[in-house]
Amino acid sequence: MPSNPFAKALRYAWERRVALLVYLIDPDVPIDTNHLERSLRPISMGRRNWLFCWTELGAKHVGIVQSLIVTCRLHGIDPYTYLVDVLQRVGQHPASRVHELTPRLWKQHFADAPLRSILYTLQREGGKYVR
Repeated sequence: MPSNPFAKALRYAWERRVALLVYLIDPDVPIDTNHLERSLRPISMGRRNWLFCWTELGAKHVGIVQSLIVTCRLHGIDPYTYLVDVLQRVGQHPASRVHELTPRLWKQHFADAPLRSILYTLQREGGKYVR
C-alpha cells in the first residue's frame, strides 16, 4: 500500500540510493554529521547577531564564511592564514583552477608558503614597515 510507513521509507531510500551508496563505497565517510555540528559550537557566540542578517543573502554569506572556518579547522589550517592567502591570491589565480583554493587542496598546494598581509610583516619586524 502506498500509505504504508514501511513503503514510504523504502521509497525514500530508493529515491536517494545514489547518495546512500557513498557509505557502501567509501567506509571513511561518516554516516552522521555530529563531528561537524560539534565544531560549529564555537560559532554560537555570535548567534544573536546572526539571527538578524538583514537579508537572506547576508545570512547565506555568513553561512559560507562559517563553513570555511570550520573546514579549515577540520583540516588543521589556521583560518586567518587561509583567508588572508586566498583573498590575496584569488585575483591572480586562474578561474579554471579555482577548486585549488578550497581548504583541503589549498593545504596541499599553498600552505607551505602562504601569502601574508602587511600587518603580519609589521608584527614580525617589530612595528616597522619593511617590504
